[in-house]
Amino acid sequence: MESIIRHCFVKNPKEFVKANDEGDDVFLCEYEYDIHWHSFKRLAEIDNEENCEDTDSDEDWDSHKVASSDTDEDMEYDDEYVKSLQTRPLPAHELAANSGKGRFFGLQKIGTKRIPEHVRCHKQTELERAKATLLLATLPKSLPCRDKEMSEITTFIKGAICNDQCLGRCLYVHGVPGTGKTMSVLAVMRNLRSEVEAGTIKPYSFVEVNGLKLALPENIYRVIYEALSGHRVGWKKALQLLNERFSDGKKIGKEDDRPCILLIDELDLLVTRNQSVLYNILDWPTKPHSKLIVIGVANTMDLPEKLLPRISSRMGVQRLCFGPYKYQQLQEIISSRLTGIEVFEKQAVEFASRKVAAISGDARRALEICRRAAEIADYRIKKLTLVPNSAFAGNCLVGMADVEAAIQEMFQAPHIQVMKSGSKLSKIFLTAMVYELYKTGMNETNFEKLAMTVSCLCASNGETFPGWDILLNVGCKLGECRIILCEPGSRHRLQKLQLNFPSDDVVFALKDSKELPWLAKYL
Repeated sequence: MESIIRHCFVKNPKEFVKANDEGDDVFLCEYEYDIHWHSFKRLAEIDNEENCEDTDSDEDWDSHKVASSDTDEDMEYDDEYVKSLQTRPLPAHELAANSGKGRFFGLQKIGTKRIPEHVRCHKQTELERAKATLLLATLPKSLPCRDKEMSEITTFIKGAICNDQCLGRCLYVHGVPGTGKTMSVLAVMRNLRSEVEAGTIKPYSFVEVNGLKLALPENIYRVIYEALSGHRVGWKKALQLLNERFSDGKKIGKEDDRPCILLIDELDLLVTRNQSVLYNILDWPTKPHSKLIVIGVANTMDLPEKLLPRISSRMGVQRLCFGPYKYQQLQEIISSRLTGIEVFEKQAVEFASRKVAAISGDARRALEICRRAAEIADYRIKKLTLVPNSAFAGNCLVGMADVEAAIQEMFQAPHIQVMKSGSKLSKIFLTAMVYELYKTGMNETNFEKLAMTVSCLCASNGETFPGWDILLNVGCKLGECRIILCEPGSRHRLQKLQLNFPSDDVVFALKDSKELPWLAKYL
């Protein structure tokens, strides 16, 4: 609070030593950024205990020093400087950071600490365990229903890295969202890691990149170079160094003789106007000494056909399709997560699986429905019981009514009601957005492309095209309702548009439309 309500000065250790007479608002910055390990290291510990007698020896300090080659940011500390920090007179302000005795104890990496289980007083009920295991962020112990696809990925990777020459290869993995594409690849990589540790296959480097996390497609060069070398550079410099690494065989890190497996999730987001980013990445595996294996993951089935011939030819003919989950598979996925937790009625899980399979086959949606159903059941039981977390509460099952309530919440949400009650033109507008999304695989489109799609849909189904002005007005109203996201400004024709909700919600809201039954074939 002292530093919030008035000015304070945070200084590095060298400046802090000279700030003897500058008052009690002078604070020592205890951390320094280590550019090699990309983390903060602690320089000093402020010990406020007056009777602290133990101090670190010079040997301990020397043994913890970290050498760095970045002369712009790193600082050197000699024995006299450390001694001056330990012996300097400090102001007596009780709330100032430098009011205690500064004591160097070596460099330590900052990290979060897990709270030990025995410290947690609350014992989880079965329903709370179910909610935790059904979270999308929870990594499952196994990935059911994708054994065939995982076997193909394993065969592809082993065929590449176990070859003596290790010729570069490309694999394109596609399928609708929520069908386990990325999780399957990562599960294969975990299995291969255990084989490397056992010594059955030779070591390799693994780099994972998600296109959604890149501000610019060109930034992928920086991410790959940093993962391989541990250094950060600009994307142009990274491209130059990676070209030298994969084309000329020049080393950029200690493990350059190893094969490199590059996983690119959301591959379609790397498509640029001249498609140079995809060309460079897919061209590297064709070089004789690259030892690069590229696995691209995207939702679009025909992405290679939409690229320039020089790129689609490099993408190769090896593809792997992940089809939507059937209800039996969704049921198995949910049941595998709930192994050992008997809180769901079998019919309730089957009901949720059938409902999701009929709309999209998205496993994430099925898990979310079951997790929400467990929350509703937990709330209902705690409300009924006088003593929270009693045995009665833990033994109750999640039934059909709870799943139905969760489905109603998810699929009868306000935004779905807005879509259902909208005008005919707004429904055609949203259908065209979903159709454009499935056709291109891109999350966003512009108004001009969308208007052309609406025109085609109207012409094919006997509807009158309203004209661009009215269509723009409909788009603006959908933007005001936050059903879609519109780019600000007055670009109009080139204005970017994007759905603000999953396409599944649009499908659910409009596929049974009575006034426009033909919408279903485009959804």
